[in-house]
Amino acid sequence: MQGREFAWTNADFDRVQSMIYKRAGISLHDGKHAMVYSRLSRRLRETGHQSFRDYLGWLESAESPEWQEFVNALTTNLTSFFREHHHFEIFADLLKSKPAGTHWRVWCSAASTGEEPYSIVMTAMDILGQNPKFSLTASDIDSKVLASAAQGVYRLDGMKGIDQSKMQRFFLRGKGGNDGMVRVKPELSRLIEFLIVNLIRDDWPFKDAFDVVFCRNVMIYFDAETQRKVLERIYKVMKPGALLFVGHAENFSDSRDLFVLKGKTVYERR
Repeated sequence: MQGREFAWTNADFDRVQSMIYKRAGISLHDGKHAMVYSRLSRRLRETGHQSFRDYLGWLESAESPEWQEFVNALTTNLTSFFREHHHFEIFADLLKSKPAGTHWRVWCSAASTGEEPYSIVMTAMDILGQNPKFSLTASDIDSKVLASAAQGVYRLDGMKGIDQSKMQRFFLRGKGGNDGMVRVKPELSRLIEFLIVNLIRDDWPFKDAFDVVFCRNVMIYFDAETQRKVLERIYKVMKPGALLFVGHAENFSDSRDLFVLKGKTVYERR
């Protein structure tokens, strides 16, 4: 295509496809040429490389911090507060079903910019009270969105899904130069540990099993073989009978030996 700043060939795209698959398990289909060019061109400018061939060769030559930037550039982060609302109703019912004083361990495996983990904690505090026995591990492969999640600062006009009572209870409104912004209150963020976790690596840092796992709209980026490996690994870090919440376009009926369908995109660990 004329007018491009950098030469961009099918061989470059094939190489990126292979590298992101090995590094993050992401399967980039052939319709992603323009997206990949656009996002990685910024990395070429930042690192001073004149061609994709040079940049990718440099990246492959050593284990450098640029690998994280490469992954960050190619991951997609679409999220909102209380997205797929029925999940939070099912989660609330689960929290009500156990005796008071039960300690809950929950993992949100694709925290993105934080809307999902904070929605989980708000639900927990609604049901369990102000000082719940509740801990949430919020992870993502993208270091930039995870840093944003840990800050917990959002534009007020992006707070769809949050009713007025939740706004007053869980958020602080910015003043002066921060007008139009909100920050989550400390009592929400203190229940969350933010971690970088690569789902296809076998170095997950978890010592205790989870009661609930949210792994929503992640598996759509993996091929069937990678999906199965990740599901097997998730199975191992869940308690028997624990619930797995997945995305609306995800179906794991091929893994009935691990999980049984319990509701709309909700599975129970066998």
